Amino acid sequence: MNDMVRVVARLIRFDLRRYVLGALFWLPVSVLPLAGGVLLKWIFDRISGGQPVDLSAVWWLCAAFVGAELVRGLTMLIAWAYGVYWWDAAASVLRSNALRSIFTAPGPAADRLPDSSGESLARLRSDVASLVDFADEFIRLAGAVLFTVGALVITVRIDWRISLMLVLPMVAVAVLSTFAARTVKRLHTRAQIGGATVTAYIGEMFSGILTIKTAGADSHVLARLRQHNATRRRAAVRDRLATDLLDAGTGASVEIGIGLVLLLAASAMRGGAFTVGDLALFTTYVSGLTALPRSIGAMLFQVPQAVVATERLNRLLAASETPTDLVRDTRLWFGDTPAPDARPVTTHDDPLTVLEVCGLTAHHDGGTRGVHDVDLRLERGSITVLTGAVGSGKTTLIRAMLGLVPAQAGTIRWNGRPVADPGTFLVPPRVAYAGQRPRLYSATLRENVLLGWPGETVDRALHLAALDEDVTAMPEGLETFVGPRGVRLSGGQIQRATAARALVRAPDLLVLDDLSSALDGETEALFWDRVTRAAREGRGPGTLLVASHRREALERADQVVVLDQGRVVGRGRLGDVLRDCDEMRRLWAEELETTGD
Repeated sequence: MNDMVRVVARLIRFDLRRYVLGALFWLPVSVLPLAGGVLLKWIFDRISGGQPVDLSAVWWLCAAFVGAELVRGLTMLIAWAYGVYWWDAAASVLRSNALRSIFTAPGPAADRLPDSSGESLARLRSDVASLVDFADEFIRLAGAVLFTVGALVITVRIDWRISLMLVLPMVAVAVLSTFAARTVKRLHTRAQIGGATVTAYIGEMFSGILTIKTAGADSHVLARLRQHNATRRRAAVRDRLATDLLDAGTGASVEIGIGLVLLLAASAMRGGAFTVGDLALFTTYVSGLTALPRSIGAMLFQVPQAVVATERLNRLLAASETPTDLVRDTRLWFGDTPAPDARPVTTHDDPLTVLEVCGLTAHHDGGTRGVHDVDLRLERGSITVLTGAVGSGKTTLIRAMLGLVPAQAGTIRWNGRPVADPGTFLVPPRVAYAGQRPRLYSATLRENVLLGWPGETVDRALHLAALDEDVTAMPEGLETFVGPRGVRLSGGQIQRATAARALVRAPDLLVLDDLSSALDGETEALFWDRVTRAAREGRGPGTLLVASHRREALERADQVVVLDQGRVVGRGRLGDVLRDCDEMRRLWAEELETTGD
């Protein structure tokens, strides 16, 4: 609760001027009906007073009443048009800070990412909206308070007992919402998780449509979708039921209050102390007076939702950050103001001489599987290949070294200096990484290779990745649209496009994780020839670290490091490792058998 309050308070203050201006536009929408009620009272009192009616005065009062409503409608239109600026800006602040933390904050991002992409989208969409809506609700609450205070001041002067009946619904709503808050929070959390699960599953289903068709698994996939959707539907229905019950309780309290007002008004009118104009005023104010209990009910309902939203967004932040970092100052532009040049830095003043990894230990999910006490030394211009059976720890070692997954022990030194946070230090232009699961986006090939990087060296990167001839053969060249996840390219082209993405950054250290498995023999040899030659001649990446069991990579290595069950069991030149390491001889025999040599 305290974290939510601090986040919402800072969210309001981040652009206080726009928030206050929006409130000043919106408050008259709530307050102007006070004048309308007074005008109606005068109109009906003049008509029903038993005296000659001055029609000109009545017409002027009617015109004033219509004018007040027109002003209210125009003010409401302006308030909605202006308020969207603050709402969108506040949502952008929350989303940009969540993404900033994932991409740039210290510590492995893998520990903070949800289990599915759908869950991530739900947090950036629904949870952000919950927090911004809660902050925005204070304006409506302020308007309801002003109207209620003004209305009570006017009505108490007419009849304090009838005015008292207007307060009872507020008390009832407050009590009801307090008791329902915990249940609403639990049901809302389940509904959010259910919706995110369905969204993620649909995304995975469409991305794997070819696999589903070729495996004949369409009925199974659809059955699983129905199962997820049924779970989501039950959670959503319960969440909505709780919301509707709370709203129904609010409405019932209001209606009971209105009934009591009418009963007391009828009694007062029989006594002559209550005029038709008074009744018209009270009747006009009744609908407006329901705004405060309804607004209080809405806010009390939104409190558990906002708490849940804060908790879920906070889990995206690094351990060193607090929830208030979600509202950290960020640069936002309104209108046509251009953003500054965001081109990345492509040089640095500390080129790699040697990278040392000492005693690195990283386990999976708190278990014992992973890598244990690994030492590694990478000198500039060298080519190191990590090899080992499937599950031996090659990928885990690379990801722990780069700070992509947490390490339980070990140090990393860049040119002799300890690296406190590899995840933010070992990035381009120091290090570029191409993983074993290449990811392309639904965009052009050029956009996929550059990803915002300057494009002056794109042709050279394509050449080094042995993709230049493929691009030349494409009718649209680099402007070829690759489709979702690169579906319009072959597996080998996807791997080489991913390698080109890393190479265009001209890193000191290029890390490749099993990135030639989909290449034919001729293309694979060409790829490794170009990349390794460029590294040795200082015309490309200064140093190579490769995870592979492929012969083409192993034969070009200056250093082969053999992993078995997460531990180094062999190290040295290929010939020396083959002579001294039983595991390496077994792996080499399997590779020769696979290639037919």
